[in-house]
Formats: sequence, structure tokens, C-alpha cells
Amino acid sequence: MSIETAPFGTMPTGEPVSLFTLKNENGMTATFTDYGAILVGLCVADRDGNFADVTLGHDTLEGWRNCKCYLGATIGRFGNRIGQAKFSLDGVEYQLAKNNDNHHLHGGDVGFDKVLWNAEPFEAAGLCGVTFTYTSPDGEEGYPGTLDVTVTYTLTDDDELRIDYVATTDKPTICNLTHHTYFNLQGPENGDILSHELQLTADHYVPVDLEAIPTGGIAPVEGTCMDFREPHVIGERIEQVAGEPVGYDHNWVLNNQDGSLAIAAEVYEPTSGRVMQVSTTEPGIQFYAGNFLDGTEVGKNGVAYQYRMGFCLETQHYPDAPNQPDFPSTVLRPGETYTHTTIHRFGAK
Repeated sequence: MSIETAPFGTMPTGEPVSLFTLKNENGMTATFTDYGAILVGLCVADRDGNFADVTLGHDTLEGWRNCKCYLGATIGRFGNRIGQAKFSLDGVEYQLAKNNDNHHLHGGDVGFDKVLWNAEPFEAAGLCGVTFTYTSPDGEEGYPGTLDVTVTYTLTDDDELRIDYVATTDKPTICNLTHHTYFNLQGPENGDILSHELQLTADHYVPVDLEAIPTGGIAPVEGTCMDFREPHVIGERIEQVAGEPVGYDHNWVLNNQDGSLAIAAEVYEPTSGRVMQVSTTEPGIQFYAGNFLDGTEVGKNGVAYQYRMGFCLETQHYPDAPNQPDFPSTVLRPGETYTHTTIHRFGAK
């Protein structure tokens, strides 16, 4: 195991920004920056032992600062959408930024992916990582309470990337943290993700309207294009999914709801043989098929990220949960601790 730290430019306010590159004994590498606690790159082996970066992203700090698509991002305070950009808690209504038409998305105008975090690298037997911390002040982006957040990325010799989230507050608030890397297991320079095979451990999903806001309740996947209980090629039924644009951008209700770590998803890319298995303690997972990518985001090595060139699997509580009383609660109160663990395990076959 090894950790390398390198400079990565400066913020407009003059603070230095750093890169942290982790490498395990198998040659897998994961690179992060303290700007946004972002996953900058992830190089994993194919079936022939050839390594490639399987994430969309940018080569420079300027690229990340101008990023519009949440590539590699740590998302907070609230991942996904909040309808009409407002919610009520203990009889008080809170107005948030309307940064997704009339709705609130991924923490607002300046979410956790757009701030500088404190970073502490660490090493132990068979693993290494970086712990990022950030204090979100009371009222930031309209949210109540001072939220102290810790996100720890750990790379293991089992080719696992583990993400552990912890948060506490001094006032009642809402909290729904997630990770928003876009993956392409053949490497994004090699085309779209429609030939990837996806399996989700979910019998139900959350229906949404054309603005991606839940319509209320959950629905069975059986007999629909949302059924990934057995592996399906992503492109097989994607044009059947209603939306503007058309395609998958939905939360699946995972079968495991007790907060223990359980397998949520598995993705296989047949050309490279790469496999990614996702386990989580969260009750939901958002599968997004890159429907809004349109080539305007130019990333690593000058690659323009085109339509459906990457997919996201965002482990989370459900979208619009603060306004949906039947969904698992995202309320966090003083004296409580928000925790969330997600593991991405890589292999090839």
C-alpha cells in the first residue's frame, strides 16, 4: 500500500488544493482531492490485467471547479431532489435553492462538492485512505443546524473502495449524503455504457413525474423495464423509460432495509470483463444512466462526455424524503449520529 500527495492548484481565496493517490498491492489506484472530497480517478484491471481509469472526470482543478455534472462528487447536505426546494421540520418551513428547475438538487448552488475539505491520509495493514472533514454552518444553502461531516475513503488489498460517512448536528436538520462518480467500466474514451449488464437487489422502485420528483409511494419492478433483479443490459429497455430526457434516473428500494451492509448492485462490462459490486447500508440506490450528458463537459484527456457515456449508482435515502412521510426519514437531531457505508468491489471475469 502507498499514498502519494501532490499539489493541485489553489482556490480563488489562495488556499492550496491537494491530490491524494492511493495504491494497493494489486496495482489498483484511487485518486482524490480535498476540493469537494472528490474521487478524481480510479484505475482497475481488466481480465487481462490491463489497468484503465473507469471514471469520468477532469485533469485540472479548474475543470473540477467548473464541473456542472457532479462528476466524482461527494454530495450533501441532501443527495437527489427535494420537490419545490422546500421542506418543513418541527413546524418550520425551510426554503432551499431552486437549482434544478423549481426543485433543489444535490445540496444547492454550492453543495459539498464545491467546498474545500480538511484531509488526513492514513495507512494500516492491508489498507490506506484519506479522511475528509467539513463543517457546514447553520443556514448554509438554507439548511438548519451546523453539520459536522466526515467522509473516509479506504482502499484495500481486496480491490475494494470503501466510503464511510458520519455526520452530527447541533439543531434538527435533514441529511442524506451520497457519492456521485460516473463509471464506465471499459473506460469512457471507448464509448457509452449501454452494453454494461446491471443487476439490482430491489423488488421495488420509486416512481417519479417528468421532473423526477416522486409521485408518492413505491411500486413493484415486476413486469416493467425497471426490473433488474436478474442481470439486464442497460440499453435493452432504456428507451421504454419515461422522462425528459428518456432514460433511467430513478431510486430503487433495496430489499435490505435494516441498515446492515448488503449487496445492492453488480455491473459487468463484457469487453473488458470488469465487474463492480456495490454494497451499502442505505435503503435506496439511484441508478442514473447519464441522460443529461451532452458533450459540453470536456474531461480527462480532452474527451467530451457524450450522452450516456457514464452511469451513477448513488446509495442513499429516497428523493424528496422530507416531503414524503411514508419514506424512511432523513431527519437528524442533536445527539444522533448519521452513518452510512458503501463499498465498491472490483474484479474481472
